[in-house]
Amino acid sequence: MTAAFAIREGMNDIDEAPGKTWFWELERAVIDANRCIQCGACVAACPSDSLGIGPDDLPTLVKMCTGCSLCWDFCPRGGLRYEATWKLTGGDRPAGFERTRNRYSARTVSRIPGAQDGGVVSALLIELLEAGELDGALLARPSEQEPWKGEAFLARTRDEVLSCAGSFYNQTMALAHLDLKRYDLPPNPRIALVGTPCELQGLRAMQARPWYWGSSRVDAVVLTIGLLCTKSFNYEQLMVQEVQAKRGVVLAEIEKIDIIRGKLYIYGRDEAIRIEEPIRNFHGAALKGCDECADFLGLAADISVGSVGSADGYSSVLIWTEAGQQAFDMARDRFDARELDAPAAIEKLDTLDKTVAFATLPRPFDPEAPLFIDYEEHLRHYAGGDRAPVEHDAVRY
Repeated sequence: MTAAFAIREGMNDIDEAPGKTWFWELERAVIDANRCIQCGACVAACPSDSLGIGPDDLPTLVKMCTGCSLCWDFCPRGGLRYEATWKLTGGDRPAGFERTRNRYSARTVSRIPGAQDGGVVSALLIELLEAGELDGALLARPSEQEPWKGEAFLARTRDEVLSCAGSFYNQTMALAHLDLKRYDLPPNPRIALVGTPCELQGLRAMQARPWYWGSSRVDAVVLTIGLLCTKSFNYEQLMVQEVQAKRGVVLAEIEKIDIIRGKLYIYGRDEAIRIEEPIRNFHGAALKGCDECADFLGLAADISVGSVGSADGYSSVLIWTEAGQQAFDMARDRFDARELDAPAAIEKLDTLDKTVAFATLPRPFDPEAPLFIDYEEHLRHYAGGDRAPVEHDAVRY
């Protein structure tokens, strides 16, 4: 029996206050239904710090749930209508690729060891940190215990940013790491968040509401950098089972991992290719909830960055907001930048991503609809399908 369900069972014969949505309802509709995308929004949203990260890298109840409903409200697979967050950054502008203020193909002038593609994200963050514009950047760094697993880390120096260079293809529950008390930061810190579109959707929604509770400093994030993304993967299923167990590639001997032009590339320390396969061969290891997302572009971000649309060795940089443009301009001397090489390639992948999402998402997709979806409405759309909430009952436990 899960801790959440045990607490709920202990409330027998006690009437609930009306209108409450509890963590165990998020649990049954998203986590137990295998739809969690591990963004950490529920942990960040909890005003009583009742949620944490379990050993399975999923949200879990660590103390009494108060039924405030916020974990449900801000979950991009639960109560948050994620496409409605796009208007929080774009206003009345179109919710698509044409919304960009500027588009570049860029790379760093000076090579950054271990950086992915053009090294733009690392160079940008280093410039902003050294200029005093940022006090830190929430990134992913390699785990010391599990090879090629990314874990959330707040980088505050050039060397710490460099230690995070490169890509990991698992989620890190990034928003669950916005409790900044353990860091030596100013009273009102300014940090950047580099994350997947779903992480930025949850953050943007929380920032659009007054935030006075809990330990998470969502207000500290002043710059968001989105990673062009069609899906993330379960670490154990992708790296341990598919790569190491099935294909015999020892994780400790991998030098670089990349997904480009529809293929997964894994390189050994001798720079030789160990795996070159269509990414569809690994879809069984992808997070199921990613299929419901039509936000390949990261429309809630200030800047989006990826490899699609640019020549090898360059990054595609999409500027969405004035804050994003100002940040890029500050670091402009660090880049060799030109007009985006192949916009059509990005548009093509964006269209494909939306096709998958619209075929998968059980509820109506509407960027103009209200930001939040109540639990009963969610049930009406998801009940009876392969993404239906999981029933908790005494027999099961």
